[in-house]
Amino acid sequence: MLNRTLSVLATVVTLLAGAAPAAMAAGSGTGTGTTTADFRTAVGARGESRVTAAVLDLDGTGRDPAVYGDDTPYDTASIVKVDILAALLLHARDHRRDLTARESAQADVMIRDSDNTAAGALWRAIGQAPGLESANRRLGLTSTTGGPDGRWGLTRTTASDQIRLLRAIFATDGTALDAPSRNRIRTLMTQIAADQSWGVSAAADSGWALKNGWLMRTATGLWDINSVGRVTAGGHHYLVAVLSDGNASMPDGVQLVERAARTAVTTTAPH
Repeated sequence: MLNRTLSVLATVVTLLAGAAPAAMAAGSGTGTGTTTADFRTAVGARGESRVTAAVLDLDGTGRDPAVYGDDTPYDTASIVKVDILAALLLHARDHRRDLTARESAQADVMIRDSDNTAAGALWRAIGQAPGLESANRRLGLTSTTGGPDGRWGLTRTTASDQIRLLRAIFATDGTALDAPSRNRIRTLMTQIAADQSWGVSAAADSGWALKNGWLMRTATGLWDINSVGRVTAGGHHYLVAVLSDGNASMPDGVQLVERAARTAVTTTAPH
């Protein structure tokens, strides 16, 4: 059912997404001074939807991301699976071991196919929220709180904290993850199932690596739609995190996230 839904979604996005909104006004590229209203207008957010984007130019000189919208917490949904894998690899290295064959297989389908059963098993393996938060302190995250009990998808995070996680994965040094661990996560993020390859990839003109998350909240019927990853555009490599909630439908949320990714990367890019 999920694959059929996403296949239809891909068609809807192709037909309806259209051209990206124009980049935000000059001077807002740092994200500083960019109001939530400015960004919502620029990306065409509607109704109750909220959206925040963060972008870090890996080929630039700065270490802080440009943030567009309020850098407040959102539910992660399945983007937390990248964080779970990073925590698992740290845990295994601490115990001077490789992942077991079963852990390895679970990690692969958790990222490539967004398999929830595998995510639940590995969430328990890392010690649930306390284990995730312990790993995150080592990875440099400061604003991510693990979900209660087995509800890993209700982990809360900010766009800027997702950039910190991505930097720990895509940086060449200065990270708690060793090179084999970084390479493993990067590779899996380039092998995402075709019907899940939407999101920050919309901002790329060549390569991308990503993980998406989607969750309908039963209390409201509204959707959390998120996308994080690395994209290449205009010869630059960018880390991009787009978080949103309050979307009326999954297609609406995907289109919003893709517009936000394109707008934020275009605005952050050197001119």
